Amino acid sequence: MEPDRYATVLVALINNRRDLEIAREQHWYRIPVRHAPPRAVGAPVLAFYQTAAFGAEKWAVNYWAEATAWDVVTRRQLLPDQPNHPRANQKYYRLALGELQRLPHPIPSRRWRRVTFIVTHWERLQEAAEINDLLHGTIWEERLWAAFRKAGILAERQYAMEEPRAPYTMDFAIFCRQGAVGVTCQEPGGATAHSLPEGALSDLGWLLLRFSAQQIEQAPADCLAAVQRAIQERGGLASEA
Repeated sequence: MEPDRYATVLVALINNRRDLEIAREQHWYRIPVRHAPPRAVGAPVLAFYQTAAFGAEKWAVNYWAEATAWDVVTRRQLLPDQPNHPRANQKYYRLALGELQRLPHPIPSRRWRRVTFIVTHWERLQEAAEINDLLHGTIWEERLWAAFRKAGILAERQYAMEEPRAPYTMDFAIFCRQGAVGVTCQEPGGATAHSLPEGALSDLGWLLLRFSAQQIEQAPADCLAAVQRAIQERGGLASEA
């Protein structure tokens, strides 16, 4: 029996073959309590984003399993063969898992990006063509994302910048031949869903576009046209090179 279409799915990073074998053979997975996304605790479905350690399956979500129980234990209880590990007494969620199952098709990341956790739901997991389709945003972000997809604009959602001078998350990052275009969505009242340091982006070679909720609601075609002009000014999408 499949999960409900709106059942919460936690997509978790798995970066070594041993942990995947534990999930497949021993039917459990661990998440440090202090790092678990609060709104995903107790999620009935777990999926795995695999890193470069997995060869042909790397940088993609390929497998999922039902999470039948969430319990809190110490690392020493989970891995008694490592009693002297530095995190032996750290608390972990132990997720009891059903059979590991392969998705009908992989959900790849088009561009390398840091993924730790993604909280989504079952319907998105089934329908996603790539990692960005799993992400949720504000209603204004969702409208822009739908417009970008329809127009064939390849964007990275909730893109985490790792530049020390500008540690923040961009609502949308669009990589072009001659630099990147950033897009942020301002909620009513001027707030943005993600932090943004003023003045840092231009120094790093980014072109920043800001759209208010009112602009997105009342003139979505104008917002899309502005993004398309910015892409043209920067030589077109990098993937077209």
